[in-house]
Amino acid sequence: MSSLSLAVRDSSTMLRRNLLHARRYPSLTLNLLLTPVMLLLLFVYIFGNAMSAGLGGGADRADYVAYLVPGLLLMTVGSTTIGTAVSVSNDMTEGIIARFRTMAIHRGSVIIGHVVGSVLQCVLSVVLVGAVAVAIGFRSTDATVLEWVAAFGLITLFATALTWIAVGMGLVSPSAEAASNNAMPLIFLPLISSTFVPLHSMPGWFQPVAEYQPFTPAIETLRGLLLGTAIGHNGWLALAWCAGLAVLGYFWSAAKFNTGPN
Repeated sequence: MSSLSLAVRDSSTMLRRNLLHARRYPSLTLNLLLTPVMLLLLFVYIFGNAMSAGLGGGADRADYVAYLVPGLLLMTVGSTTIGTAVSVSNDMTEGIIARFRTMAIHRGSVIIGHVVGSVLQCVLSVVLVGAVAVAIGFRSTDATVLEWVAAFGLITLFATALTWIAVGMGLVSPSAEAASNNAMPLIFLPLISSTFVPLHSMPGWFQPVAEYQPFTPAIETLRGLLLGTAIGHNGWLALAWCAGLAVLGYFWSAAKFNTGPN
């Protein structure tokens, strides 16, 4: 069997293992999924009328739903990947990785299985949060088929990039609790982005902080694809962040994983 065939076979096996774990122990995924859903309902039904004033132009609650949903979809990606950090940390601390290293399997298949499994879970979580958003009034009637495909591609790329970062966080964490704490920026960063309010409504000194972090360009790009708003330079920034985080996370994870015994 060639090296590529071996890698594909073993990665597929590890992917099935991770998906089975997610199915048997769904509480972590559900808890992480509840965060964006609860924020969506809270900001629409409790703060919707007040927050819509920040959009200007006589915007109402329906306008704020349309504004909010793209940011919450990417926040869902960030919260879901926290489960990846916890899962990887569990594998490292419980000794299963050491056992895998003694077996005749492709070394990188363990990490690849985690990454692919996490991306699939992210996409499913986004679909579920999107269904809730549609149920409370979100509509994207002006988006073309090509724009929907681009939006799906952006979400997948963003999920892949954050997953590699989460894998690295899990590998360097001494426990599952530490992994969860280390990965908290993946939920915190959307809170200081353009998810809930436009950048122009923030204090001037804070706007660069919110603008030049990974989530804001991706949110503005997704918002433009789904709602027809201007994307500008945010599209290139979003792709650059996705590529940079994915490369950083990959090499970080590979270096940390390969420091173990041969």
